[in-house]
Amino acid sequence: MTLLPMRPDFRPRHFQISFFAFALGFAALAGSALRGADSPVNPLAIAPGSFAPTVESLKRYQTPEWFRDAKFGIWAHWGPQAVPRAGDWYARQMYLQGHPQYEHHLKTYGHPSKFGYKDIIPLWKAEKWDPEALMALYVKAGAKYFVSMGVHHDNFDLWNSKFHRWNAVAMGPKRDVVGEWKHAAEKAGLHFGVSEHLGPSYAWFSPSHGWDQYGPTPGIPYDGNNPAYADLYHPAHNEPFRWGRSWYAKDAAWHQEWFNRIKDLVDQYQPDLLYTDGGIPFEETGLSLLAHFYNANQAAHAGKLEAVFNHKDMGTGIFIREAGAQDVERGVMPGINPLPWQTCTSIGDWFYSDGFKYKTTTEIVHMLADIVSKNGNMLLNVVLYADGSLPPEPRQFLDEMAAWMAVNGEAIHGTRPWKKFGEGPTVAAAGHFKEDTAYTPKDIRFTTKAGALYAITLGIPGGEVRITSLGRDAKIAEEKIASVRLLGSDEKLTWTQEPDALVIKVPPQLPTLHSAVFRIAFESLR
Repeated sequence: MTLLPMRPDFRPRHFQISFFAFALGFAALAGSALRGADSPVNPLAIAPGSFAPTVESLKRYQTPEWFRDAKFGIWAHWGPQAVPRAGDWYARQMYLQGHPQYEHHLKTYGHPSKFGYKDIIPLWKAEKWDPEALMALYVKAGAKYFVSMGVHHDNFDLWNSKFHRWNAVAMGPKRDVVGEWKHAAEKAGLHFGVSEHLGPSYAWFSPSHGWDQYGPTPGIPYDGNNPAYADLYHPAHNEPFRWGRSWYAKDAAWHQEWFNRIKDLVDQYQPDLLYTDGGIPFEETGLSLLAHFYNANQAAHAGKLEAVFNHKDMGTGIFIREAGAQDVERGVMPGINPLPWQTCTSIGDWFYSDGFKYKTTTEIVHMLADIVSKNGNMLLNVVLYADGSLPPEPRQFLDEMAAWMAVNGEAIHGTRPWKKFGEGPTVAAAGHFKEDTAYTPKDIRFTTKAGALYAITLGIPGGEVRITSLGRDAKIAEEKIASVRLLGSDEKLTWTQEPDALVIKVPPQLPTLHSAVFRIAFESLR
């Protein structure tokens, strides 16, 4: 018989012996004191301005043009969880007995009662991290905005936090990670954003308060039970972490702490973009933070709103489609969305993981073209080692993307959707965590700018390209085609507009890998 581990989130109360009950109770008291629960709760003070913390007010949001033009951003989803080289959610899953990350931790560092996540943090030194050198590579690869991780579910702030001692300036690399990323991004001419994943942390980290259920060390409490670390692992509680509405805990003091810390992040670094991992958390508290972000941004830009807020329609928190640029995690929209939106994805795992299969440049180019044709942006996490250097695969991608963008970037940046997003035999799956569509050279995506139409093939075509949407009988373009040019080539193309398709003869040598991009001009542009 296989003995399955009992998840600490759902352990029965009668399993707790008196020692553990005392430890947990003391941790709860200590954690409340550390969070200031015995002092008056700070009000949800927000900057004055045109936005109020209500759904109706926030629906008046309009996406700024810089975001609509940018199309491609790069994200550093990076922090102490890169240290074990074992992937995403390590800080939680290292405490789930039987999980591969628990086994990795046991073999690499020892039992989590003696060596916990608090002991991983000092190992993150970022000793090879050069944000300006990295930013230069990101710019060449075509990024127009950059997003820094602010805080992940691991409850570790990557900035000079005024409200939390567990931060990157005080420990670990002892550098203001957010501040240095911001300086490098703005020096390179990129818009700057931050991501916050803090809201779920209170329940997400609850396994740290558990212990082994079986094996040689049953019942020995993990280090999260130590009241000295209650401000990292949170006070002991009985709010389990589950997907959906219980993604966010109900603890009122935690809501206030989240507000204080994320408001501090926004106020100190004045980002152009704020990404939250899920819906808007904590009802009035989250709405207040968003209204503050927008009002403060308007004040900093002479009344013009230049801010972008990303959140997700995933059944967690509040989702207000009109209140920002909707984010789809590792997936795409089914067609042209009337409002600007964003896909967030990663070239590999969210944190560095040995042996993880990376996306190829071809896959990223094709996904980017599909997203942009549907009125979206791509925010791509380029994985870093814990020391801040690039693994070889992401470095190769940046070089290859730079070569493709140098020729074809005009079909991406500053474009808008055409009358239809594309054509071809492949139907892309839509929604979160659906990003593995394999395209063919017969799949074509359209973008438009300054009256010209760009046709991007999702693969390397051979012989000829047939675009049925531009046949004489299709009557979609409504204008006669005047010229067709292959981006990156001075060669005059042979093409004919037949009743059922625009037929383009493809040169034997294409200027770039991954796809071909044709610029199509109409009579009115002559």
